[in-house]
Formats: sequence, C-alpha cells, structure tokens
Amino acid sequence: MPAPSSSEPSQDSRFPAGHPNVRFGRVGVLLANLGSPAGTDYGSMRRYLKEFLWDRRVIEVPRPVWWAILNGIVLTTRPQKSGHAYETIWNKERNEAPLITITRAQAEKLGERLAGDGVMVDWAMRYGAPAIGERLKAMKAQGCDRILVAPLYPQYAAATTATANDVAFKALQQMRWQPAVRTMPPYHDDAAYIDALAESLTTGLAGLDFEPELVLASFHGLPRAYLDKGDPYHCHCQKTTRLLREKLGWPEERLRICFQSRFGRAEWLQPYFDETVTELARGGTKRLAVIMPGFSADCLETLEEIAIRGGETFREHGGEHYAAIPCLNDSDPGMRLIETLVRRELAGWI
Repeated sequence: MPAPSSSEPSQDSRFPAGHPNVRFGRVGVLLANLGSPAGTDYGSMRRYLKEFLWDRRVIEVPRPVWWAILNGIVLTTRPQKSGHAYETIWNKERNEAPLITITRAQAEKLGERLAGDGVMVDWAMRYGAPAIGERLKAMKAQGCDRILVAPLYPQYAAATTATANDVAFKALQQMRWQPAVRTMPPYHDDAAYIDALAESLTTGLAGLDFEPELVLASFHGLPRAYLDKGDPYHCHCQKTTRLLREKLGWPEERLRICFQSRFGRAEWLQPYFDETVTELARGGTKRLAVIMPGFSADCLETLEEIAIRGGETFREHGGEHYAAIPCLNDSDPGMRLIETLVRRELAGWI
C-alpha cells in the first residue's frame, strides 16, 4: 500500500480504530545524544553511571574484571563526586541537566523547520531518559514508518555513535512491523559543520572583553587502545581542527587540539586538556579561550570540566583571562547545521 500524501498518519479500514498496526505514512527524525542522570542525588547518579559505564562499547575491559571494579570501587565513590559536579551546572528551574534542556530545544526548533514537510521530530538519550528504544516505538505508534536516527556526534566513535545505533537496532528487533530506518553518518569534515563552528567561534570571540593568545579545541578523550584497534575518532578530531583552522585562516599555533575527560589509569588520546592548560599558564600565556567542537550541546563536560575547572586550573598556574565558548546548541548556526544534515539524509523520503 503506497504511503499517503498527507502528513497525517493513515488508518487501514480493515482494522478497528486504535489497533496498534494501522498508523503509517509519516517520516520521523530522532535526535539522539549521550544522556544525563535524572537527578544529582546519589541514587540517580549511581543508576546513570551504572548504565553508562557497563556499556561494552564504552568500557572494553573483560566483564568479570570490570564488574568487580565497577561495583566494588567506581559505583561506591563516583556517584557522590559526579553529583556535586552536576549541581554546579544543573538547570534548577526545570530540574534537569542542561543537555536535556538543550536537546529538547534542538528537537523543537528542528520540528518547526520541518513542519512544512510533515516530518515528525523527537529526541532521546542513549543513557537515562527518554530512551532511544522507547521513543522509536512511540514514533512508530504515531505513524512513522520511515525514521532517521540522528546521533549528534560530529566525530564517529564506537563509544558514541555506534552504541546509540546499537540500541536503536535492538528496539527494531522487538518490532513485528518495523519502520525503515536510516542512521546519520558522522559529519566531522562537512562544510556546513565547519562553517557553523567558524561562525560560532568568531561570534564568541567577538563577545569577549579580551583577545586570546590562542584557542584550544578540546574534544572528549578515548583510551589510546581504541585508536589502535581502528576507531577513526582521533583522525576525525584532527581533521575537524585542521579544517576549522583553514576556514579561519589561522596558523597552527593559533588553534591547538587537546583531549579531555580521561578516566582510569590507561593511556588516553593526547595531549591532555588539563596538562595543556597548566603548561600554557606556566609558560606565560595569560589569555586563553577554549572551544569544544565534538559536543553538539553543552553538558557536564563542557560547562563544569572546561568552563569552571579549566578556568580555575589556568588561573591557579598564572593565567589571567579565560573563556569557554558555548557549543553550537540551538543557536542559529547550530540549527542551520542540523537542518542541513537532516534534510540531506531524508532525501527521497520528503
């Protein structure tokens, strides 16, 4: 049966109203990001960290060994520490993490931009709520038989893009009538992405009351072993930084790359953000700005680790002026980028 031309889901007359398998004909987009805890209390943090850190894509240590470390050490000490960190950036008005607030806003604005094409837009998180699988099932129930799953990670990593797709495919396994599904590829070298970063960085720097001596591009880190196993993430980050530098016409020393958020004792991708900031301050750099191109929305790692703790580290070692440039979020350049990427992937469906 051909899909209806109307943006409204159709109902097959052979089934009674309300039958679960009668709505079809709509195109949907599901924006996906990492996730956040439901609260900053110990219990909420522990549940979130357990789901996140037990993911085999995130931690590739053999399960028996990692189970002992996770339950014996990590989940007894880290929830309280992480809860305190989330408290510093929590959206108290909505009682939610900023990543939730921003991703919802991105979905709402994208929905407005695609409304004329009859596209339904929803959003979900890989860890915590709303879950990717639940939202996919809800979209299917509302008539979406073609869905684009769009993980908002510019640079591909198995620990981010792949695990988001994993849970989407797992949800499909439980459906008798599956929607057709596409997944959005990484966009680390897409001209629209580089243009958005350049515009956002230029605007951000223009709004500062000082001129940075250089800018750090800080990406979330990964264990070095993942690169050695073939993960392209490190190469994607390097290419993004090079293309942005070329777009701005800057020399290499004006925009430098580093990696943040390392965890555990193993070697991670280098240079490390905290060590780089310390070395710059000790070496005489007084004015520093940081951008986080790998994050599509501000979150704990950008707002607390980079904006707050990064600034403290810089000043403690002799720096004077420090700024973290906001992520693209739901800004005009950020939304133009998401719309461009999504419309490209929906070609042939709308």
